[in-house]
Amino acid sequence: HYYITNNLSLVRMASVASGGAAGSLFGSLRRFDAYPKTMEDFRIKTCGGAAITIISGVIMIALFIAELQFFLGVSIKEKLLMDTTRSELLDIYLNITFHHLPCDHISVDAMDVSGGQQVDVDHDIKKIRLKSDGTRISEEKIEELGNGTAVLDPNRCESCYGAETADTKCCNTCDEVRAAYRARGWGLESLGAFEQCKREGLAKAASDMKDEMCNVEGRLRVSKVSGNFHISPGKSFQQSNAHVHDLKLLQQFPLNLTHTINRLAFGEFVPTQVNPLDNHTFVATELNTMRQYFTQIVPMRYKKISEEVVLSNQYSVTHHHKHIDLNKAARGEQSGLPGMFVTYEISPLMVEVTEHRRSFTHFLTGVCAIVGGVFTVAGIIDSFLYNSYRAFQKKLELGKVN
Repeated sequence: HYYITNNLSLVRMASVASGGAAGSLFGSLRRFDAYPKTMEDFRIKTCGGAAITIISGVIMIALFIAELQFFLGVSIKEKLLMDTTRSELLDIYLNITFHHLPCDHISVDAMDVSGGQQVDVDHDIKKIRLKSDGTRISEEKIEELGNGTAVLDPNRCESCYGAETADTKCCNTCDEVRAAYRARGWGLESLGAFEQCKREGLAKAASDMKDEMCNVEGRLRVSKVSGNFHISPGKSFQQSNAHVHDLKLLQQFPLNLTHTINRLAFGEFVPTQVNPLDNHTFVATELNTMRQYFTQIVPMRYKKISEEVVLSNQYSVTHHHKHIDLNKAARGEQSGLPGMFVTYEISPLMVEVTEHRRSFTHFLTGVCAIVGGVFTVAGIIDSFLYNSYRAFQKKLELGKVN
């Protein structure tokens, strides 16, 4: 019995010793608590504190959503390097509205420093006729031949009115007559002088079009070297290695070059692309104006997260305009031509833009900053309002406030 009692005493002493050691350990650990707690009985809850808590919660949620959207988006990194894609072609996308020029009066041409020329471009380019109010004119045309019952001989050979050549003996349509005159370098003063044009109704249509607008839309594909393209009145053609516009037929029409560039882009669209001439409007204050745009193109390689690579271009622009006296220009006393001219030069450098996902640690750091920052600021505001209210209440009790 004595042996058992003695053993129980030893067990109690060991448990007390171990409990004391554990208590001492936890007591030492409590000193590192940076968040001391107060008893529930000593906490004071106020309506002002509740309002600040609700507002803080709403702000936290809003900032968290914004941070989440930022995290789910992509970051952009840019790098400058040499352009090695010189052998490729350059696509020019345009959408331009001329407010006082009919589509039949203008032509689109492109040329570059390597000698390449595209005259009166009609492939990949659409000229859309518009009424003066901007509504589209139907493309349906009804050809009236004489009184509607005349049938033309398919083997006929009609006159070119003195413009015949060894290769061109017959001009059966108005376009063929005009082409023959351009080949000779002759100007056309009136379409009414040609039977083919009167039969096709073009002589009357030319006068009826004077109040129309024209929207030029499409794509020009040019060599990736410096050059220019222009949209000008008069049919364009090549003669003796010279680029010529026939304006004789348009002498009776006022040439107002007011236009709106709805879109002008060099290359495919990419998310960071900014085209400074988009939605740009030029209002001509006088007739026969030459509007020039000088653009500096910087090639761009855009790498998406999906590993897709898009080649495009950015550009900067300056512009200038001047009045063209057609009589002086015809005598060679003044250079230039009424129209819209876009001159472009290509930089030897390239901007490489790469998309990247933001790291999760960056997102986590942002969320912690939001929660901690809003919580701290809200605590400061609540403390200031509560202490101010207490001080005011004391003064009111002491009668120090009237």
